[in-house]
Amino acid sequence: MHLHNRLFAEFFGTLWLVLGGVGSAKLAAAFPDVGIGLVGVSFAFGLTVLTMAYAVGHISGGHFNPAISIGLWFGGRFGFAELIPYIIAQVAGACAAAAILALILANGPEGSAAIGNLASNGFGEASPGKFNLIAVIITEVVMTAAFLMVIMGATDKRAPAGFAPLAIGMCLTLIHLISIPVSNTSVNPARSTGPALISMDATAMTQLWVFWAAPIAGAIIGALAYRALMGSSQED
Repeated sequence: MHLHNRLFAEFFGTLWLVLGGVGSAKLAAAFPDVGIGLVGVSFAFGLTVLTMAYAVGHISGGHFNPAISIGLWFGGRFGFAELIPYIIAQVAGACAAAAILALILANGPEGSAAIGNLASNGFGEASPGKFNLIAVIITEVVMTAAFLMVIMGATDKRAPAGFAPLAIGMCLTLIHLISIPVSNTSVNPARSTGPALISMDATAMTQLWVFWAAPIAGAIIGALAYRALMGSSQED
Protein backbone atom coordinates (compact mmCIF):
# COMPACT_ATOMS: atom_id res chain seq x y z
CA MET A 1 0.00 0.00 0.00
CA HIS A 2 1.14 3.56 -0.68
CA LEU A 3 2.06 5.66 2.33
CA HIS A 4 -0.99 7.90 1.97
CA ASN A 5 -3.24 4.82 2.17
CA ARG A 6 -1.52 3.68 5.33
CA LEU A 7 -1.71 7.13 6.89
CA PHE A 8 -5.42 7.42 6.18
CA ALA A 9 -5.95 3.98 7.72
CA GLU A 10 -4.11 5.13 10.86
CA PHE A 11 -6.09 8.39 10.92
CA PHE A 12 -9.43 6.63 10.60
CA GLY A 13 -8.53 3.80 12.97
CA THR A 14 -7.45 6.24 15.69
CA LEU A 15 -10.53 8.37 15.07
CA TRP A 16 -12.70 5.28 15.59
CA LEU A 17 -10.79 4.32 18.76
CA VAL A 18 -11.34 7.73 20.38
CA LEU A 19 -14.87 8.13 19.05
CA GLY A 20 -15.90 4.73 20.35
CA GLY A 21 -13.93 4.68 23.59
CA VAL A 22 -14.17 8.27 24.76
CA GLY A 23 -17.62 8.52 23.20
CA SER A 24 -18.88 5.65 25.34
CA ALA A 25 -17.48 7.33 28.45
CA LYS A 26 -18.99 10.73 27.66
CA LEU A 27 -22.25 9.77 25.97
CA ALA A 28 -23.53 6.35 27.03
CA ALA A 29 -21.98 6.35 30.51
CA ALA A 30 -23.36 9.84 31.18
CA PHE A 31 -26.89 8.44 31.29
CA PRO A 32 -27.55 6.12 34.25
CA ASP A 33 -30.40 4.40 32.45
CA VAL A 34 -27.96 3.12 29.84
CA GLY A 35 -25.76 1.71 32.57
CA ILE A 36 -22.69 0.59 30.65
CA GLY A 37 -20.33 1.70 33.43
CA LEU A 38 -16.65 0.80 33.67
CA VAL A 39 -17.14 -2.58 32.04
CA GLY A 40 -18.98 -1.11 29.07
CA VAL A 41 -16.42 1.62 28.50
CA SER A 42 -13.61 -0.94 28.74
CA PHE A 43 -15.24 -3.14 26.14
CA ALA A 44 -15.89 -0.11 23.92
CA PHE A 45 -12.17 0.64 23.76
CA GLY A 46 -11.34 -3.00 23.09
CA LEU A 47 -13.98 -3.31 20.39
CA THR A 48 -12.73 -0.23 18.55
CA VAL A 49 -9.28 -1.75 18.20
CA LEU A 50 -10.63 -5.20 17.37
CA THR A 51 -12.93 -3.91 14.61
CA MET A 52 -10.38 -1.55 13.06
CA ALA A 53 -7.62 -4.16 13.21
CA TYR A 54 -9.78 -6.40 11.04
CA ALA A 55 -10.98 -3.51 8.85
CA VAL A 56 -7.72 -1.68 8.08
CA GLY A 57 -4.98 -3.57 9.91
CA HIS A 58 -3.93 -5.20 6.66
CA ILE A 59 -3.37 -1.73 5.19
CA SER A 60 -1.35 0.05 7.87
CA GLY A 61 -0.55 -2.58 10.46
CA GLY A 62 -3.28 -1.24 12.75
CA HIS A 63 -1.21 0.74 15.25
CA PHE A 64 -3.65 3.60 16.07
CA ASN A 65 -1.29 4.65 18.84
CA PRO A 66 2.03 6.59 18.78
CA ALA A 67 3.43 4.51 21.64
CA ILE A 68 2.74 1.29 19.74
CA SER A 69 4.39 2.64 16.59
CA ILE A 70 7.47 3.61 18.60
CA GLY A 71 7.48 0.27 20.42
CA LEU A 72 7.22 -1.66 17.16
CA TRP A 73 10.12 0.36 15.81
CA PHE A 74 12.21 -0.62 18.84
CA GLY A 75 11.01 -4.17 18.36
CA GLY A 76 12.25 -4.28 14.79
CA ARG A 77 8.77 -4.51 13.27
CA PHE A 78 8.45 -0.97 11.88
CA GLY A 79 10.70 1.38 9.92
CA PHE A 80 11.80 4.76 11.25
CA ALA A 81 11.06 6.55 7.96
CA GLU A 82 7.30 6.20 8.51
CA LEU A 83 7.28 6.74 12.26
CA ILE A 84 6.67 10.50 12.36
CA PRO A 85 3.99 10.46 9.60
CA TYR A 86 2.17 7.67 11.48
CA ILE A 87 2.24 9.64 14.73
CA ILE A 88 0.93 12.78 13.02
CA ALA A 89 -1.91 10.81 11.41
CA GLN A 90 -2.80 9.17 14.72
CA VAL A 91 -2.90 12.44 16.66
CA ALA A 92 -4.93 14.07 13.87
CA GLY A 93 -7.45 11.22 14.01
CA ALA A 94 -7.76 11.53 17.78
CA CYS A 95 -8.30 15.29 17.52
CA ALA A 96 -10.94 14.83 14.82
CA ALA A 97 -12.80 12.32 16.99
CA ALA A 98 -12.64 14.62 20.02
CA ALA A 99 -13.98 17.49 17.92
CA ILE A 100 -16.90 15.33 16.73
CA LEU A 101 -17.71 14.33 20.31
CA ALA A 102 -17.50 17.94 21.51
CA LEU A 103 -19.91 18.99 18.78
CA ILE A 104 -22.39 16.25 19.72
CA LEU A 105 -22.17 17.10 23.43
CA ALA A 106 -22.54 20.84 22.81
CA ASN A 107 -25.83 20.16 21.05
CA GLY A 108 -27.19 18.01 23.85
CA PRO A 109 -29.42 18.97 26.78
CA GLU A 110 -26.57 20.43 28.84
CA GLY A 111 -24.98 22.37 26.00
CA SER A 112 -21.25 23.03 25.98
CA ALA A 113 -21.05 22.44 29.73
CA ALA A 114 -21.34 18.71 28.99
CA ILE A 115 -17.97 18.70 27.23
CA GLY A 116 -16.03 19.13 30.45
CA ASN A 117 -12.57 17.62 30.19
CA LEU A 118 -13.82 15.19 27.51
CA ALA A 119 -12.74 12.13 29.54
CA SER A 120 -9.12 13.27 29.57
CA ASN A 121 -6.47 11.37 31.46
CA GLY A 122 -4.98 12.68 34.67
CA PHE A 123 -3.44 12.16 38.09
CA GLY A 124 -4.15 13.60 41.52
CA GLU A 125 -7.47 15.41 41.52
CA ALA A 126 -7.82 14.63 37.79
CA SER A 127 -7.61 10.87 38.44
CA PRO A 128 -10.99 9.10 38.80
CA GLY A 129 -9.68 7.44 41.98
CA LYS A 130 -7.45 10.37 43.02
CA PHE A 131 -4.27 8.34 42.43
CA ASN A 132 -1.02 10.28 42.55
CA LEU A 133 1.58 10.80 39.83
CA ILE A 134 3.73 7.83 40.85
CA ALA A 135 0.78 5.42 40.74
CA VAL A 136 -0.27 6.73 37.34
CA ILE A 137 3.22 6.46 35.85
CA ILE A 138 3.66 2.90 37.12
CA THR A 139 0.24 1.90 35.80
CA GLU A 140 0.72 3.46 32.36
CA VAL A 141 4.22 2.03 31.93
CA VAL A 142 3.28 -1.50 33.00
CA MET A 143 0.01 -1.61 31.04
CA THR A 144 1.60 -0.31 27.85
CA ALA A 145 4.53 -2.71 28.17
CA ALA A 146 2.12 -5.63 28.50
CA PHE A 147 0.05 -4.33 25.59
CA LEU A 148 3.11 -4.14 23.33
CA MET A 149 4.17 -7.66 24.28
CA VAL A 150 0.70 -8.98 23.43
CA ILE A 151 0.76 -7.15 20.10
CA MET A 152 4.19 -8.48 19.16
CA GLY A 153 3.31 -12.00 20.26
CA ALA A 154 -0.10 -12.10 18.60
CA THR A 155 1.30 -10.79 15.30
CA ASP A 156 4.36 -13.04 15.29
CA LYS A 157 4.40 -15.22 12.16
CA ARG A 158 4.40 -18.28 14.43
CA ALA A 159 1.21 -17.27 16.25
CA PRO A 160 -2.16 -18.72 15.17
CA ALA A 161 -3.23 -16.89 12.03
CA GLY A 162 -6.24 -14.59 12.07
CA PHE A 163 -6.62 -14.21 15.83
CA ALA A 164 -4.34 -11.23 16.50
CA PRO A 165 -7.14 -8.60 16.51
CA LEU A 166 -9.07 -10.63 19.08
CA ALA A 167 -6.07 -10.94 21.40
CA ILE A 168 -5.18 -7.27 21.01
CA GLY A 169 -8.74 -6.02 21.46
CA MET A 170 -9.35 -8.16 24.54
CA CYS A 171 -6.00 -7.08 25.98
CA LEU A 172 -7.01 -3.43 25.64
CA THR A 173 -10.33 -4.23 27.32
CA LEU A 174 -8.50 -5.83 30.24
CA ILE A 175 -6.14 -2.86 30.50
CA HIS A 176 -9.10 -0.51 30.82
CA LEU A 177 -10.81 -2.70 33.40
CA ILE A 178 -7.66 -2.44 35.52
CA SER A 179 -6.61 1.15 35.01
CA ILE A 180 -9.64 3.38 34.40
CA PRO A 181 -9.85 4.14 38.14
CA VAL A 182 -6.17 5.10 38.21
CA SER A 183 -5.64 7.35 35.19
CA ASN A 184 -8.81 7.04 33.11
CA THR A 185 -6.51 4.81 31.00
CA SER A 186 -4.31 6.22 28.30
CA VAL A 187 -1.67 3.70 27.09
CA ASN A 188 -2.03 5.84 23.96
CA PRO A 189 -0.66 9.40 23.65
CA ALA A 190 -3.02 10.20 20.76
CA ARG A 191 -6.06 9.20 22.81
CA SER A 192 -4.84 11.56 25.56
CA THR A 193 -3.95 14.42 23.23
CA GLY A 194 -7.20 14.69 21.27
CA PRO A 195 -9.54 15.20 24.26
CA ALA A 196 -7.04 17.47 26.08
CA LEU A 197 -6.57 19.75 23.07
CA ILE A 198 -10.21 19.95 22.03
CA SER A 199 -11.61 20.42 25.53
CA MET A 200 -8.80 22.89 26.39
CA ASP A 201 -9.05 21.70 29.99
CA ALA A 202 -6.18 23.39 31.83
CA THR A 203 -5.38 20.41 34.05
CA ALA A 204 -5.48 17.94 31.17
CA MET A 205 -3.13 20.14 29.17
CA THR A 206 -0.58 20.54 31.97
CA GLN A 207 -0.61 16.81 32.74
CA LEU A 208 -0.51 15.65 29.12
CA TRP A 209 3.26 15.10 29.17
CA VAL A 210 2.77 12.12 31.50
CA PHE A 211 0.56 10.39 28.97
CA TRP A 212 3.20 10.72 26.30
CA ALA A 213 6.23 9.82 28.41
CA ALA A 214 4.82 6.86 30.36
CA PRO A 215 3.17 4.96 27.47
CA ILE A 216 6.20 5.46 25.23
CA ALA A 217 8.54 4.23 27.97
CA GLY A 218 6.26 1.25 28.55
CA ALA A 219 6.10 0.40 24.85
CA ILE A 220 9.90 0.47 24.56
CA ILE A 221 10.22 -1.76 27.63
CA GLY A 222 7.64 -4.16 26.21
CA ALA A 223 9.40 -4.34 22.85
CA LEU A 224 12.79 -4.98 24.38
CA ALA A 225 11.31 -7.54 26.77
CA TYR A 226 9.67 -9.42 23.91
CA ARG A 227 12.88 -9.46 21.92
CA ALA A 228 14.75 -10.72 24.97
CA LEU A 229 12.09 -13.38 25.54
CA MET A 230 12.40 -14.64 21.98
CA GLY A 231 16.20 -14.50 22.06
CA SER A 232 17.86 -16.02 19.03
CA SER A 233 14.50 -17.18 17.66
CA GLN A 234 13.22 -13.59 17.34
CA GLU A 235 11.33 -13.04 14.11
CA ASP A 236 13.25 -10.99 11.54
